[in-house]
Amino acid sequence: MQLSTLQPLSERGAAVERHWQELASKRRLYTGLGILILFFAVTGSVWFANETNSGKFFDRLPYFFDFIGELVPRDGWEIWRALFDLPSPYDDGSLKYNYPEGRLYLTQSLYIPEYIYKMVETLNIALLSTLIGVIFGFCFAFLAARNMMPLVWVRWPVRRLMEVLRAFPEVVLAGFFLAILSLGAIPAIIAVSIHTVGALGKLFYEVIENADMRADEGLRAVGANWFERVWFAITPQVMPNFISYFLLRFEINVRASTIIGAVGGGGIGEVLRLSISQGHEAKTLAIVLLLLTTVIAVDQFSASLRRKLVGEQAFQAVS
Repeated sequence: MQLSTLQPLSERGAAVERHWQELASKRRLYTGLGILILFFAVTGSVWFANETNSGKFFDRLPYFFDFIGELVPRDGWEIWRALFDLPSPYDDGSLKYNYPEGRLYLTQSLYIPEYIYKMVETLNIALLSTLIGVIFGFCFAFLAARNMMPLVWVRWPVRRLMEVLRAFPEVVLAGFFLAILSLGAIPAIIAVSIHTVGALGKLFYEVIENADMRADEGLRAVGANWFERVWFAITPQVMPNFISYFLLRFEINVRASTIIGAVGGGGIGEVLRLSISQGHEAKTLAIVLLLLTTVIAVDQFSASLRRKLVGEQAFQAVS
């Protein structure tokens, strides 16, 4: 069997081949330079962080698993006793095993375990903050959307205001309000709400700007005012996406509320910080277990609702 020989390229084909080879060599060069720059940037950042760290991160790294080992309780059932405030057989009068003292009694015999109550408080902070963010974000979004608010002197300040509201992380805002209003859930709610207004407002007005404007044009043609156009033409189109963003933001705010609790904002984060600092391993693992279970449950619940609202087709891969 005779092998076919390759025909030589024409002059134009050879020029295309040379150009492709030049582009490929440049791409390899730029890729190599990019990887080299990234390597030096990451190495320099890690070195600088280690030098500025008072405990020297790399010097303390071998002792990392010592901390994990200290979290192992003497009895696995202690985790469940700490979670449900049950008496411990190892109770020696110290704070380490005083689980029943955290009970919140509803009647003489019926009580809510301390950590479950604190978790509900964290969820309450997240839910209330998200609702406040949705209400104000909904109002600001229509004033910031280019297709619904043609007046620049209205649209521009609203957009800048939302940028300022989401510019600072929740924990920074919480530290500011905690210094003014003292410890508790109220500063946490204010901090999370402020950031949520800015974040949801931006997401909402981007959805509005992508809405179909034919319904708005029809209402405008029959003399509808601005509020009627917003409520009857645009809101029905964007509401599924708004609810989806609301659920997503609620998930984020649950985590943010936990972190804020660690700096004095109440909820489960506060008792987690105390248990870690005091070396109470059973209490720490009970809180981590409860927090992990709650976050997974919230994620799964909100994901299922988003699928029902947006539709299964939005989550299917395009074949």
